[in-house]
Amino acid sequence: MSLTDARAIAPAIEVVDEDPQADRQLLEAIADWADRYTPLVALDPSPQGAPRDLAGDFGLMLDITGCSGLFGGEEAMLADMLARLFHQGFAAAGAIASTPGAAHGLARHRPAGFPAGSLIVPRAQTAGAVAPLPLAALRLEPRTVTALARLGLRTAGQVMARPRAPLARRFGKALLLRLDQALGAVEEAISPRLPAPVRMAERRLATPVTAMEDVETLVKRLAANLCEAMERRGEGARVIDLALFRVDGAVSRAGVGTSRPLRDPAAIARLFHERLAALHDDLDAGCGYDLVRLSVSACDRFDPAEPSFDGGNGRAQEVADLTDRLAARLGMGNVLASAPRDTHIPERAEVLVPPFKNGGGGPSRLPVPPGLPPERPLRLFPRPEPVEALAEVPDGAPLRFRWRRVLHDVVRAEGPERIAGEWWRDGLPPRDYYRIEDDGGRRFWLFREGLHGEGGMPPRWFLHGLFA
Repeated sequence: MSLTDARAIAPAIEVVDEDPQADRQLLEAIADWADRYTPLVALDPSPQGAPRDLAGDFGLMLDITGCSGLFGGEEAMLADMLARLFHQGFAAAGAIASTPGAAHGLARHRPAGFPAGSLIVPRAQTAGAVAPLPLAALRLEPRTVTALARLGLRTAGQVMARPRAPLARRFGKALLLRLDQALGAVEEAISPRLPAPVRMAERRLATPVTAMEDVETLVKRLAANLCEAMERRGEGARVIDLALFRVDGAVSRAGVGTSRPLRDPAAIARLFHERLAALHDDLDAGCGYDLVRLSVSACDRFDPAEPSFDGGNGRAQEVADLTDRLAARLGMGNVLASAPRDTHIPERAEVLVPPFKNGGGGPSRLPVPPGLPPERPLRLFPRPEPVEALAEVPDGAPLRFRWRRVLHDVVRAEGPERIAGEWWRDGLPPRDYYRIEDDGGRRFWLFREGLHGEGGMPPRWFLHGLFA
């Protein structure tokens, strides 16, 4: 009814503006909570344009295949879910069926005469349960439901009894597709909000825990279970996620990444110690956590490293451990490593990426043979800086240059090294690079852009880097 009619009946009615964004955030929070039953949780919106009712527009779709046995069966699982939602202040309805379409319709449009308390429909009884449902339960557009009602078709059973070809010609294929999805004649997959973990271990607690020390102890035990499973498959974890389920339904999540495959429970526990310490102010245990879950989102083949005589493997492992601990403390997106890129333009030859994406980065520079000076400077400027240079004409090395208002006299020069631009990208002009040493022993990397007599413009000089 209109707001005017409602206020005429109940003058003290409280009116609150609709807030779809807040509704969405609340549904996302409930979906996080529902992850305690199955990792495959999807948002289940009603069709566009469907009228809002007291049941709400949104719901959740859970794929509980293989999960109900952990809760004592489907009936016990559904009862536990609805009871927990009730104690959190939500009036919820649920149904379990062999197809997403049938579960959607039964949860929102429970038919009259359906056995009280029985919202679980076996696969063999799907057609009989769907038949008395109204057509809106099939997730059809409102205009299609209205058009079918004008023909006297108001339930799914009445549509099921009609010839399919005339219905398809008049109302399109969507009507029959939704009906077939509800009956199981056409497979329908749900799209989980979060990717399913590769490996997972969890601990359900009869007595909730509140101290972070207890949480870290549980994390170490769960990590041991995960490492045993990964060892049997020759795998190592690259991204590990921790989910802490509070008694009141709130869920806290934390994740760590590794620069190389990891299969050490103690090392995983140390990473989460750093991560939980960084999130200390954002974690609120409330009345305690009654479920702790540790899952591996990404893993790689694990090849045990053989120790080398010079101890190089040990140093590489120490660097990897330090990288992982810094990333756990500061966040995976705040620790970067240089990785080589397929280009010969110096300022584009390296790119900074998280070490968890490039397998630890590895050396981005070619090793320098002993006894020879490096061909590339230790410090490379992100953009070449212009300098004023005096050089031999037409293409000699610089004799003197001014950089940042300081004059440098050149005593030694090596070059040139010609580096051409990438014509297929932006057409940079060729550069002639020189390794320069001034009278103070400082070494620079300069290049000339252009030559005398080309294009009528004098060449320009730039400083691109500094040697140690």
